[in-house]
Amino acid sequence: MSVIHRTTMKPTKLELLAPWLPGRPWYLGAGGEPRLARAGGFRLDDPQGEVGIEFMVAVDESGDRPVAYQVPLTYRGAPLDGAEHALVGTSEHGVLGRRWIYDGVHDPVLLARLFALLDGEAEPQQQSISNTPDPTVTARFTGAGPLSPAEVTDVTDGPHGTDVHARGAATGPGRLTLRVNRVLEPLRDEPSAPAGQAPGDVTAGWLMPDGTAARALFAVVHAAG
Repeated sequence: MSVIHRTTMKPTKLELLAPWLPGRPWYLGAGGEPRLARAGGFRLDDPQGEVGIEFMVAVDESGDRPVAYQVPLTYRGAPLDGAEHALVGTSEHGVLGRRWIYDGVHDPVLLARLFALLDGEAEPQQQSISNTPDPTVTARFTGAGPLSPAEVTDVTDGPHGTDVHARGAATGPGRLTLRVNRVLEPLRDEPSAPAGQAPGDVTAGWLMPDGTAARALFAVVHAAG
């Protein structure tokens, strides 16, 4: 279960994200650094207890209207080989020491746990409370067979989010695409699974700057092709 340490991080997560976000293809800001505030999210557990996994929502209030970004992050006690391109930065944790913080969609541990969440084999945890499940996070997958274990073939960032392409038991000879939405758009209704639409998704919430609760699709599974 997730253990949250009440301590400091120097620099903070938001201080690391502020210069990093403008370089992403899905960033909507017009220029300059964003003005960020933490607004919600959730965590998943690493069964080995080595990697911290957080799905953070950071709201940018620097523009004409607030924009909610989803930033999946992993926290490691040593560099992840081959993931230099995904490094957000390093930070000194008051209890755990130096942490290497990565854009989690490029971390195999986060992706494995995200597929497990869709399969119903991982339980989402409260973002800021130790050892406490978060029942507000919902996940579903209606495909034939489990997604896990999945072989990730490539991960690509685009203007609308990050696409994770993978093969697994549920894909047959083809592959599926897991779209991780980076710019969150509030839902009017909870998603269902009508014929012809996405066979799986993860839905979670955050607070808008005025205190209004919002929910959005954090990730969507698209059928194998």
